[in-house]
Amino acid sequence: MSLPKYVKSCIMGACLLFVTHLAIAQGLANYVQPMAGTATATTSSALKHGSVLARYANTIPAVTVPFGMTQWTPQTQASESKCVPPYYYKDDVLNGIRGSHWLSGSCTQDYGSFSVMPITGKLKTTNYGATFKHTDETSGPDMYSINLKQYQLKAAVTATERCGMMQFTMNRADSLYLLIKANSDYHEGFVKIDKRRGEIWGYNPVHRIYQGWGKSAGFSGFFVIRIERAPGNTGAFLNDKIFTADSIKNDDGAGVYAGFKLNKGEKLTIRIGTSFTSLEGARKNLQAEMPGFNFEQVAAANKAKWEKTLGQIKIETNNVQDKRVFYTAYYHAMQQPRLFNDVDGRYPRFAGNYQIEKLAAGNYYDDFSMWDIYRAEIPLFEILNPPFVNNLAKSLLLKGKQGGWMPIFPCWNSYTSEMIGDHTTSVISSAYLKGITDFNANEAYQILRHNAFDIPANRADYVEGKGRRALDSYLKYKYIPVEDSVLDAFHKMEQVSRTLEYAYDDYALAQFAKRLKNTNDYSALIKRAMYYTNVFDASTGFTRGKHADGSWVSPFNPDKKETYITEGTPRQYTFYVPHDVPGLAKLMGGADKLEQELDSLFSKGEYWHGNEPGHQIPFMYNFTPSPWKTQAAVRKILAAEYSDGPGGLGGNDDAGQMSAWYMFAAMGFYPVNPISGQYMLCSPLFNQVAVSLQNGKKFQVICHKKSIKAMYIYAVKLNGKAMPNSYISYRDIMNGGQLDIYMQDMPAKNWASKPAYQPKGINN
Repeated sequence: MSLPKYVKSCIMGACLLFVTHLAIAQGLANYVQPMAGTATATTSSALKHGSVLARYANTIPAVTVPFGMTQWTPQTQASESKCVPPYYYKDDVLNGIRGSHWLSGSCTQDYGSFSVMPITGKLKTTNYGATFKHTDETSGPDMYSINLKQYQLKAAVTATERCGMMQFTMNRADSLYLLIKANSDYHEGFVKIDKRRGEIWGYNPVHRIYQGWGKSAGFSGFFVIRIERAPGNTGAFLNDKIFTADSIKNDDGAGVYAGFKLNKGEKLTIRIGTSFTSLEGARKNLQAEMPGFNFEQVAAANKAKWEKTLGQIKIETNNVQDKRVFYTAYYHAMQQPRLFNDVDGRYPRFAGNYQIEKLAAGNYYDDFSMWDIYRAEIPLFEILNPPFVNNLAKSLLLKGKQGGWMPIFPCWNSYTSEMIGDHTTSVISSAYLKGITDFNANEAYQILRHNAFDIPANRADYVEGKGRRALDSYLKYKYIPVEDSVLDAFHKMEQVSRTLEYAYDDYALAQFAKRLKNTNDYSALIKRAMYYTNVFDASTGFTRGKHADGSWVSPFNPDKKETYITEGTPRQYTFYVPHDVPGLAKLMGGADKLEQELDSLFSKGEYWHGNEPGHQIPFMYNFTPSPWKTQAAVRKILAAEYSDGPGGLGGNDDAGQMSAWYMFAAMGFYPVNPISGQYMLCSPLFNQVAVSLQNGKKFQVICHKKSIKAMYIYAVKLNGKAMPNSYISYRDIMNGGQLDIYMQDMPAKNWASKPAYQPKGINN
């Protein structure tokens, strides 16, 4: 019997609904694409503004848990070289599975890593890499597996917070060899087969980069491997030379091997503990987190953790691609900062020399890509997980106390002075102002104040990376003149950008001082927060390099990269005044002029989303008579700069900042000024967003569209009450409730267009 067309349509619709519900039932982790960002970006802004290296998002297909100590990744690049991640999508030869400490999405370098490579047949210790196709790989946040056809075996890896588990499955009866190497580019790695203990262990000493490049970082990456059965034969190797020795160190191409005879279909499982303190720490971590060899059980527990994390934000959309991009961004935002302490609370002292400290409670974190993540990633954590932010703040304060100065860019558990600004001030001040206060506020303020007001008396300390770069010039001239080349920094010069970012940090510290009723400091710091005005040239309408005598640097081209600007142009950096957008507008000639300058930036194609200093720019229309332009600009960026697939990010993800930007923008609000607790509204990408807060409440964003393509806001209600503002507050979000956003096809030019409905500046 032939069914009517409308019946067929209903059946097909029901089937589609069933498939959709089945996908949801399978879990949110299935939407995560760990390969995203492992190929070069192809977006227009990346091609125009980014260097070849900057076009890589530099993420890796990491198997981990949120903020885990060690990530586990397929390895196609064996070194720990700067700007070379362990895995490139373009590669087709696997040479190991790596226990990695790569700073996700960065152009930095790995450290303390090691690799395990399975091979079959005859033992070989050079040219053992296995060719593969991407169809041979399965990649998720909880597990990675690859079918190595060349060796007729399958390799898989899963993880806990500090440990990894690998399983090798034979597709034919043969000899299986595991080649274990410490990936030390300094030829200082050590690996040993300890038959008495029934384990293989080793370490890879960590070296600093940036300030103090090449010096010891004062700790190592330690690993301990336990195998579920004793190997048949073992030894060491140096390139193609094979030895009967049980250990080897201090050589390139050195490692150890363990051999096994296995039948077809037989599995071999190994478990690996890692630590930054000691071998004993790695053993304790392994015993606590992974006492047995049940691979499926560990992988299931890992996936459950990701489901719980990802499930804190539920989105509703008919666009599956958008869902993949969102949950992939969520995964990338949860990579760093990195857990650094063992299960017993022991961790390497900050900027120490193999000294060990022990926590009384909580966890210690490092690898803060601070110039990037203070903008959106840590503000995201302030909403999703305030206790975690408490842990981060206390970790940063420990660094300040142990090293004597707050670090600028605390990675490798060392001072680096990488990038510019002093944004630890922003993170700790913001946390305190939002009521995240499980730390000694007066002690925290004094440590931050030390950076803002004092200069190291000992030049060796300054060269080491302690204190703000060029603070003496900043305080003397009320800007940093181009005559100060800022030589004792990895990023030299960049005087205008430094001035702008210090002004923001001074504003952040001023708010902390105000809350503590320190009126003298508040008065001094809020004046310094206005120093950005001293590098604004009213004759051109842009920030500009300035000499010590007050004259402007010539010639001047606002769209040319200059040495006094960090990774950008004067036009791009002119908009970096997140703490006083109304003040910047006044300098330009008013809110209408700010709108015109924003229009000009976008029309000229000068907006560069692949680098962080401009991330607030699209939302700055909310300070003008045309907030609808924020809605249009953000939607365009979401479509142009993010996609699924390996090339789906338009530049370095920088420890998750690019991903956190996407999450905020797609949900419909963004923290232009993280200190203020105000989030600029834009039109959400999804029909509904539900954020489960740790206080037990739920914050929902519900979109009401006049058509499928509607993206312009014409009304907003908070808990049923009309809200005319172009922003929402932290308190509104954390109190839970419902934000209803009403959208139409054409710009609603009267919505939030008046200054009364927009955030205030310093002098308002």
